[in-house]
Amino acid sequence: MRVASLDLIRGIAVCGILAINIAGFAGPSIGTRTPNLPVPAGPLDQALFAIGFVVFEGKMRALFAILFGASLSLFIARADERGQEGGRLQLKRLGWLLLFGAMHYYLLWWGDILFAYAACGFLVVMLHRAPPALLAAGAATLFVAIHAEGALAMWPMAQAEEAVRLGLATPAQAGEYWQYRDYIDAAVAGELEQYRGSFVSIAATKLRDHPFWPLAGVRDGVGEYLPLMLIGVVLQRTGFFAGDWPRRTVLWLGGVTMAIGLAMTLGALAWLAPRGFPVAASDAAMRYALAVPHLMMALGYAAILVLVTPRLASTALGRRLSAAGRMAFSNYIGTSLLMTAIFYGWGLGLFGKIGPAGQWGFVVLGWGLILAWSAPWLSHFRHGPLEIIWRRLSTPRRISAAN
Repeated sequence: MRVASLDLIRGIAVCGILAINIAGFAGPSIGTRTPNLPVPAGPLDQALFAIGFVVFEGKMRALFAILFGASLSLFIARADERGQEGGRLQLKRLGWLLLFGAMHYYLLWWGDILFAYAACGFLVVMLHRAPPALLAAGAATLFVAIHAEGALAMWPMAQAEEAVRLGLATPAQAGEYWQYRDYIDAAVAGELEQYRGSFVSIAATKLRDHPFWPLAGVRDGVGEYLPLMLIGVVLQRTGFFAGDWPRRTVLWLGGVTMAIGLAMTLGALAWLAPRGFPVAASDAAMRYALAVPHLMMALGYAAILVLVTPRLASTALGRRLSAAGRMAFSNYIGTSLLMTAIFYGWGLGLFGKIGPAGQWGFVVLGWGLILAWSAPWLSHFRHGPLEIIWRRLSTPRRISAAN
C-alpha cells in the first residue's frame, strides 16, 4: 500500500524544483544565483526571480532530499517484511541510480543530483536503523556545522563585493573581488560557447573539462543531502507521512517552521534584492547561509501537505500531482530532456537568451506536461517508464513478479 502523502508531496517537489532548475537550463549556471548575468535584469525579471527565491529556492531541493530518505527507509522496511533483504536490494537500486545519474550528467544536464543522492543513499542505508532521536540529532548537527563553515568561508568575498559596491574596498579586497568576477565572466563565456554547440560537442567538453563533476557534486552536497535524507528517515519511521503524528503537533511544526523560515528568507531578500542579487553574496546565501530557513520552510511545506493530503489527494489536481510523484524519476529526467532540447544548441538554441521572466513560461509548460501525462500513463502501467527499467535492473524477477 502506497503512502498517499509521499506521492503527493513528491509530485509537488518535482514540479517545484523545475522553478529553480529552469535558470540552469536556460543558462548560464550562475543564473540560478542572480538574475543579472549574462545581462542586467529588468524590474519584472528581478521581481519574478525574487518570488522564486522566496517560494522555491532551496526549499524544493530540501523537500526532495527528505522524501528520498523517507522513501528509501520505507522501501527497506517493506522489503524486510516480505523477507526480501531490503537493505541489500536498496544498495543494488542505489548502484543503478549512480549509473543513471552519471548518464544524466554526461548526456543531458550538468545539474544532475541523482549521482550525489545515490552516493549519500549508501550512507543512509548503513545508518537508517539507528534510534530516531540519534539520527535527528546527528543530522541537525552535521547540517548546521557544514553550512556554518561554508558561510564563514564565503563571507570575506561577499564582504569584499559589498565594499567594492560602496567604494570602500581596500586594494586587497578590490583585487580579490575583480579576480573572482573575471572567473565568473570567463565561466559564463565558456558556458555560452559550450551549450550553444552540438550534442556531441557538449558531451565531449564535459568529458574533457569536467569529467569528475559527479564526484565533486557528492563532495559538495553530502553535507546537505545526507542530513536531509536522515531527517526523512526519522519522519518516515515515526509515522509523520502516514498521518500517525497528532494533528496538533503537525500544525505546530508547520506553523512554527514556516513562520521562522519565511521571516529569515524575507530578511535575506530585503538585503539582496535592492543590491540586485550580487553574485558572491547571493551564492553564499543560497548555498550556505540560508540552509536552515530552507529546511524550516521545507518542513513547513511537508507538514501542511500531510494535513491536506486526505482532501487534496482525492481531487482531480491532487490525483495528477500524486501521479507525477509516483513517476518522479521519469519526470525529473524527462524535464531535463525537454528543457535541454529547448535551450541547448542541438535543440532550439535558446541558451543564454531568455531572462528570468521569460523562463517562467517554460516552467508552466513543464508543469503542464508533467501533470498531463503522468496520470494517463499510470492508468495503463503500474510505474513510470524509467521506474520500470530501474525496477527490472535492480529487483530479481521472482521478487518483481510477486509485486
